[in-house]
Amino acid sequence: MKTSKKTFHILESIVSVIAGNLLYALAVKLFLIPSGLITGGTTGIALSVNYFFGIPVSGFVLVFNILMLIIGMAILGKGFALTTFASTFLYPLFLECLDKMFGDLILTQDILLCTVFSGLGIGLALGIIIRAGASSGGMDIPPLVLKKLCGIPVSVSMYCFDFCILFIQAFFRPIPNVLYGIILIMIYTIVLDKMLLIGQSRTEIKIVSEKSAQICQAILNQVDRGVTLINSEGGYLHKETKLILSVVSNQELLQVERIVRQIDPECFMVVSRVSEVRGRGFSMNKRYR
Repeated sequence: MKTSKKTFHILESIVSVIAGNLLYALAVKLFLIPSGLITGGTTGIALSVNYFFGIPVSGFVLVFNILMLIIGMAILGKGFALTTFASTFLYPLFLECLDKMFGDLILTQDILLCTVFSGLGIGLALGIIIRAGASSGGMDIPPLVLKKLCGIPVSVSMYCFDFCILFIQAFFRPIPNVLYGIILIMIYTIVLDKMLLIGQSRTEIKIVSEKSAQICQAILNQVDRGVTLINSEGGYLHKETKLILSVVSNQELLQVERIVRQIDPECFMVVSRVSEVRGRGFSMNKRYR
């Protein structure tokens, strides 16, 4: 049973990495390149090199990714290289195939539509790849190398690299394209953040009530969610009570609120969103005793 689950997980990761790189290449080929938008990362460098020297974008991306893979393997180790190996070759390969398949096809000349769909496509693609436990390679590697060798925070060096890449492209792109390119980066950054939280966000509930025992049993029996009772003391009356802590799915929140209000309408309840929950009932199957 464990072997089949492991095999399924590996196959799922492989399919996700392939799909993510294909989607990335589609967004770049159909929307980003035809509209002349600027972007960061390896693709941004490739666009600059293509403008100044005429080197094909896919060819440069392949060579650059291989070079970064070798550097990453030498400094960060083979374990890191394994997670970036597929994307190193898949993205430029798909980009070249799509270039030959679609040629000079232009789906739309509306630069706003190109900006939106480029951002959505790139953000979704990166989210799929990262959720599969892989890396897109290329310009993801230098910040990690600098972090290990010089202790420079990854976020700082990544922003510096992206700023330089965008700055170079600003010299040969019209000002509107540069401004739309900035919007593009904002879109795919937001989409990527949302993608990384899909299926993981939950709702945390804290309840202070004189009827904590009844509420606890109701949540256990009617909602089938775990409950933790924490010893607490009121700050005003200094009366000892039990704080009820539970984490439920977003769909179960209204059910819990209705149950709690029926038992104790005057209870104090705090509801907050948590980005990730692990343990029995969430990342692991429930176990009843």
